[in-house]
Amino acid sequence: MTKPTPEQEKAFNEILKMNIEEAEVKPESVGDHPGTKTHESEINFDILPEELEEYLNKYVVSQEATVEVIATKVCTHFNRMKIEKAIPEDQRIIGNIKSNMLLIGPTGVGKTYIIKLIAKKIGVPFVKADATKFSETGYVGGDVEDLVRELVHEADGDITKAEYGIIYIDEIDKIASSGNIMGPDVSRTGVQRNLLKLMEDSDVDLKTPHDLASQVEAAMEAQRTGKVTRKKISTKNILFIVSGAFSGLEEIINRRMNRQSIGFDKQRTTGNMSEKIIAYMRTEDLIEFGFESEFVGRLPVYVVLNELDVDGLYKILKNRFSTVILGKKMDFLAYGIDLDFTDEALYELAVRAHREKTGARGLLSVFEKLLIKFEKKLPSTGIKQLLVDLDVVQNPEPYLEKLLLEDGVNQFQKEFLIEHGIYLTIDDAAKIKLLEKSKSENKKVRVLCNELFGDYFHGIRLMKLENFNIPGEAVDDPKAFLDAYIKKNYRQ
Repeated sequence: MTKPTPEQEKAFNEILKMNIEEAEVKPESVGDHPGTKTHESEINFDILPEELEEYLNKYVVSQEATVEVIATKVCTHFNRMKIEKAIPEDQRIIGNIKSNMLLIGPTGVGKTYIIKLIAKKIGVPFVKADATKFSETGYVGGDVEDLVRELVHEADGDITKAEYGIIYIDEIDKIASSGNIMGPDVSRTGVQRNLLKLMEDSDVDLKTPHDLASQVEAAMEAQRTGKVTRKKISTKNILFIVSGAFSGLEEIINRRMNRQSIGFDKQRTTGNMSEKIIAYMRTEDLIEFGFESEFVGRLPVYVVLNELDVDGLYKILKNRFSTVILGKKMDFLAYGIDLDFTDEALYELAVRAHREKTGARGLLSVFEKLLIKFEKKLPSTGIKQLLVDLDVVQNPEPYLEKLLLEDGVNQFQKEFLIEHGIYLTIDDAAKIKLLEKSKSENKKVRVLCNELFGDYFHGIRLMKLENFNIPGEAVDDPKAFLDAYIKKNYRQ
């Protein structure tokens, strides 16, 4: 947090000198101030596990077992809250047990995507953060309570709606301690304990104690109303979902089972674990990994997401809801260009993405590498369609050059015909030379054609021709070629 300047502190102290100390301090009950009440119909408490599972499987591929568990526990969480709201407070179960989850899987397998889809479907606010940005005190990095405050922001200030939100924390494995009592391990353990409080049931002040503006606002409100209200948000019903790659957890499980191998492929990249690990993992493995036992105890549900192979990546691209394909199509459609792909091209792109070793994130990377020059060049042309086939994937630059050549020639032919009423044909030999000249002189083909042949209409009219062919030799010396042609053919 930024420390206030001496001038700011002085101004703040002057405000506090007013009769604020006489103000009555009362905690404000959550959701009882104007504009903070949520209609229950806005949150889908009635969604069923199979309904949510079917929805997720439209967008997520190769994670069926994981989706089944997540969909079931999320639905149970929200439907259970509906039941608990109907039970008198004195008859409710003491000690709220939530279905907080731990997702284990390498990068790019869709962990964040799944949770975003769930939040959208149910209609609750969603906040994502990386565990590495937090520190125990909040002065270096962030304060874990900021996540809860961010939920209110995502709910447009609606505190009640924020209390049913989802907080997703990635790279949670990075705050596991290594057993040292000095250095960063102290802070990591502190972050775990701070998160532990939120994951169970606690109240968080919406105004941070280090926020000077909030303090001034509170002081002015106290002077005006004679009381200080503190807006709080309860974390009782907020669902916490954490995830990480957990590199090294596999070895811990192997040691515990006192075997060299329990069927996992030792050649796999560190951090990419077999889905079978879920059948062997125990709470004690996570504790040995570096988590506090109380922290692990607040994560009763854990699942492992499969690493995506080539076929899995190809299925993502073939999915009609694929954000990669739809996103790239929208990029080109912004310039009026229809973009499409053949199946062979998509499979080759999946193969290349798999080499990136970043899961589904690798897809976007290979698409950008392939299409960036097309995205730059084509909007300046008359081209309105681009079909990406295997040849385009394997030879993008020659294919783009061919497109630009044909478009440049076509534009010049069209303009020449409209202006002079003469249709020019340019043979293949001339096109090859035009392409070479365009590259060497860094000029567009249309501009080059106009410089070379723009005044040909004089000679062509002299011969009273309506059509004229331009061969390769005309590109080398346009004037000499036309003069020779006229001399040879004029009398004929």
